[in-house]
Amino acid sequence: MAPHAHPSQTVTPRTTPHTEARLDEIVEVRVRRSPRYGVFLVLGAALGVLVAMILTFAFDSTGKVAGNGAVYSQGQVFGFLALVGIAVGLAVGGLVALVLDRIVGRRARTARVDHESVEPLD
Repeated sequence: MAPHAHPSQTVTPRTTPHTEARLDEIVEVRVRRSPRYGVFLVLGAALGVLVAMILTFAFDSTGKVAGNGAVYSQGQVFGFLALVGIAVGLAVGGLVALVLDRIVGRRARTARVDHESVEPLD
């Protein structure tokens, strides 16, 4: 098989005795790195919870009455802030991952690979 041949010229059927037929071809592919979106989303949500915790315990509101007459405990305030922090953290983490994907996507390179297809004989 010629290493620098065009893909249509390099298809070479090979048979293995009585079991399968193999097709080999050299193709050009684009290889690029991509960020793991799940990791960025989880880190963003964790950062949101951390910010909610800092905001909850940084301000002492013990015994203060809200504008509607309700009194909220620190646990309730943390819960409210955590819900908002998680949503904002997910959005920011996803946005950072998208921006990194665009930046890294520009550095894609072309590579030649050997594509092998295996088909059972009838």
